[in-house]
Order: sequence, then C-alpha cells, then structure tokens
Amino acid sequence: MGRGKIEIKRIENSSNRQVTYSKRKNGILKKAKEISVLCDAQVSLIIFGASGKMHEYISPSTTLIDILDRYQRASGKTLWDAKHENLSNEIDRIKKENDSMQIELRHLKGEDITSLNYKELMALENDLDKGLNGIREKKMEVHRMFKRNGKILEEENKELNFLLQQHMALEGARNMHGQWI
Repeated sequence: MGRGKIEIKRIENSSNRQVTYSKRKNGILKKAKEISVLCDAQVSLIIFGASGKMHEYISPSTTLIDILDRYQRASGKTLWDAKHENLSNEIDRIKKENDSMQIELRHLKGEDITSLNYKELMALENDLDKGLNGIREKKMEVHRMFKRNGKILEEENKELNFLLQQHMALEGARNMHGQWI
C-alpha cells in the first residue's frame, strides 16, 4: 500500500502550509546532499521561503560563483550585467593595490627586502629619508610650540605672582591700618 497522491496546488491553511514547507525543504536539502555525494555532482540549491528567509546548499567541491558561471555559460543567460562586472573588476584592482601597499609597508618596516634590487633599495632609502625629515620637522614644530607655550605660561605666572604680591601687600596694609584704629 503506497501513499495517496495529493493535488499540487497552494495549501490554503497557513499552519499546514508552513509544516509542509518545512518538511519538503528539509527533504530537498537532503536530496541535494545525497546526489552530490553519491553521484559526485556539483549542486547548488537556494530556497527562499514566504517569510523571505534563505536556505542553501552548495556542494563542498565547488562554490556558488563557479556554479553560476557554469550556468551562465551553459544557458547563455546573462546573470552579471556590465555594472556588476565593472564592480568585480574594481574590487580586483583594489585588492591588488592593497596587496601592493602591504608589500610596500613591509619594505618600509625593513621586512622582506632581500628580493629588492639596488635601484629599489635606493628608492626605498630616499622615501625613508623624506619621511624621517618630515618627522623631524614636525617634532621641531611641536618642540617650538611647547617652548612658546612655556614662555607664555611663565609670563602669565609672573603676572599672577605680581598680582598676588600686590594683593597680599594691600591685605597687610589693611590689617596694620585696622590695628592702629
């Protein structure tokens, strides 16, 4: 005795629909894993439920991008438009630039310089000299600023001490004047 066939149409009862979705989703994910393992097939499955939640399975031997590229080549359908292609190229360019800057930073730190030739070492030395000169100039500027601020503080301190002495002299005179009366 087999299962009874059901009519394939939308399930009206939302509770029954959710239960059926959950069971069938789990079943199709299980089947995707099984065909991937048993038949060495490259499988990619993406499911979006009514709530918008995504469930996915991708064979361990591949990536989603590889699957989509193969699909695009086999079907002739364009999945990536020129804008996405340009963004992808821009990302690749920025990654290369970042890698280059990381290497340059290591060189500036004195790391991984054995592969550099004489001209590259001279250019690196010049860059370091320029940087060191800039640091020295900034250090001298900060030193001059501290010195100038120190002089200003000394002058203000002298003025305050003078005012304090005047105030104390006035207080002393008042106290002495008050004792004579």
